[in-house]
Amino acid sequence: MKNFLKQIIKSIFRKLYLRFENKFLEKNEKVLFLKANEIIQNRNYDSSNINKFEFSIFSQWGDDGIINYLINNIEIANKKFVELGVEDYLESNTRFLMQNNNWSGFIVDGNCKLLDTVKSRYFYWKYDLKSLCKFIDRENINEIINYSGFHGNIGLLSIDLDGNDFWIWKNLNTLDPDIVVIEYNYRYGPEKSVSTPYDKNFNRFSFHESGIVYGSSLKALAKLGKEKGMSLVGTNLAGNNAYFVKSKFLNQNIREKSVKECFNSGKFREHRDINKKLTFKSIEEEKKILNNIKVEEV
Repeated sequence: MKNFLKQIIKSIFRKLYLRFENKFLEKNEKVLFLKANEIIQNRNYDSSNINKFEFSIFSQWGDDGIINYLINNIEIANKKFVELGVEDYLESNTRFLMQNNNWSGFIVDGNCKLLDTVKSRYFYWKYDLKSLCKFIDRENINEIINYSGFHGNIGLLSIDLDGNDFWIWKNLNTLDPDIVVIEYNYRYGPEKSVSTPYDKNFNRFSFHESGIVYGSSLKALAKLGKEKGMSLVGTNLAGNNAYFVKSKFLNQNIREKSVKECFNSGKFREHRDINKKLTFKSIEEEKKILNNIKVEEV
């Protein structure tokens, strides 16, 4: 009986907390939108350097600004997005696109508890957003997309899965996105065309305790993009996200770039010890560890 009452009290407090948090988020985010749109309105979009337009409202790095720049230079017919790997969606590549530009979206993550939290947020009912809790692999990716109801052409696809990103994109054939944002691992450098070997149940900490061996190199993604009719147009300054646009959309403001031309090396330090605590190893130390671990040439 005591446990039952504890669960009821816990549930009540959680609902009250989420209600308060939603009001706090909505109020403060209105200020962020005003500032973001002031930045957007004062910008000259006549440039092919996407890094000039970086800003962050909900993205971890400057990706909100880059995406805004791209959609202002491309005639996008279907204003829909799919984002794979979102956690609680408070920090994401597509939330600003949804709330500022009123796009429709579909998000997927393997953590059901976090997605349940997303559904409790004020923005979930305000916008056309659908979600699915599912661990994504290359065997089920097209089935997952079919569940979304999105088929063929969409405006943007974002992939950030800390692992099988290359293999997921390679096997995805039910979507035809105008823009693709996909994570790369800068530690591989600009010369290697490699990825972690495919493992349906890949986990970066199971593969190597440090957590720094995941994903693929920028060169590998550039080659895959070419196969899919897409051109690499840049990376963010943080050195973790690559941007691809359908080759037919290239223009004076959005031009194709070589890996060497647009490669950015990250400075964030993710190495962890056996207890998963950050060790703050230098970038050079991280690269040495990664160079001694076998990955797959692609």
